[in-house]
Amino acid sequence: MDFTFFFIFLFATFGAAATGAMFPPGAWYEKLQKPSWVPPNWLFPVAWTSIYLLISFAGARVAGLEGAALPLAFWALQIAFNTLWTPVFFGLRGLKASLPIMACLWLSVLGATITHFQVDTLAGLAFMPYLIWVTVAAMLNLKVAQLNPDVERLQIDKL
Repeated sequence: MDFTFFFIFLFATFGAAATGAMFPPGAWYEKLQKPSWVPPNWLFPVAWTSIYLLISFAGARVAGLEGAALPLAFWALQIAFNTLWTPVFFGLRGLKASLPIMACLWLSVLGATITHFQVDTLAGLAFMPYLIWVTVAAMLNLKVAQLNPDVERLQIDKL
């Protein structure tokens, strides 16, 4: 594994992580109805930090290997949808609007997991916790949207 690649991938995850700092859940989220199985708040930063380290490792493992083009394309796609979801769900309070983004995120993580496995087994394994976590997140997103049908999305004023 090339550490230069690792730090480049890790830096890319900082963009996604920054949206969490820019658009924190806040009091409005705490007031929403949530399913009984929602993970505790402390688990979210632990899970995301671990996932970002693992997928950076996975990207670095396949970068430069033959057949890396498709895994790296999926890597880029998943981090883009990952970065987009937080501002829509938490920033705009778009519970329903975030669902198509979550679906695309889940599909891109699935694609990244499969294609990383095809090039390097350890890289594929490194994506497995992410696939599990994003599956839980997708179910949570759907359930929160269903439990809170009257939450209105914030509107951005035209410039």
